[in-house]
Amino acid sequence: MARSPEPNAAGPAAETPAGEALHVALVMDGNGRWAKRRGLPRSLGHRAGVEALKRTVAAAPDLNIRYLTVFGFSTENWSRPAAEVAELMALPRRYFESDLGRLEREGVRVRVIGRRAGLNADLVQIIEEAERRTAGNDKFFLQVAFNYGGQADLTDAARRFAQDVAAGLVAPEDLDEARFTAYLSTSATPPPDLIVRPSGEQRLSNFLLWEAAYSELVFQDVLWPDYGPEHLKAAIDAFRTRERRYGAVADDALAAG
Repeated sequence: MARSPEPNAAGPAAETPAGEALHVALVMDGNGRWAKRRGLPRSLGHRAGVEALKRTVAAAPDLNIRYLTVFGFSTENWSRPAAEVAELMALPRRYFESDLGRLEREGVRVRVIGRRAGLNADLVQIIEEAERRTAGNDKFFLQVAFNYGGQADLTDAARRFAQDVAAGLVAPEDLDEARFTAYLSTSATPPPDLIVRPSGEQRLSNFLLWEAAYSELVFQDVLWPDYGPEHLKAAIDAFRTRERRYGAVADDALAAG
């Protein structure tokens, strides 16, 4: 896949070519508010969010998206009420039980990033089965961030590097941006070209903090359970008009980003 220049590489600014396959990251936000507006339990909002995920994954390849990363459960979500946490823990089971066969047949490779510690053994087994059954696929890549936090992932990466230093495998002076990236849970995928947050909120909420350095951001005023192909296309259309400078200078105007 043709990739964007490295963040520090010099080069002319340009709109993203329409034919370039993309990595899009999505914050699946707004399930609880969707349910509240309808007088429904929050659990039904989360279940409706699973249906939105199915629609979005199905639509992504037709929009020239090759990598899709979705934020399902953050390291901070453990502070929610126990009943809601239990419902969130059940979402991967619902999704993979209903869609894993289709993902496997259609060439989708599944990866789940985030800390496995603290997850129930049966949930870990479901995740591992989804990864195992789709490991040979390469048409489309679905990366699910579950029990994930950007700060936690940076901390874990730093710890792994420190352990390798202590073991004599690397030296402190070996560390640069490329080597550090290799220690992140996202190292198997390119950085996201575009990060989309529905629900009207305009923040990253601890999602892909390192990887987002030169990602374009699109915020949409639609709650996640209502999300569909038309919203994803609108985000891509907005992205295609962006001028991506990667720290370079465009049109004789100095720019920081």
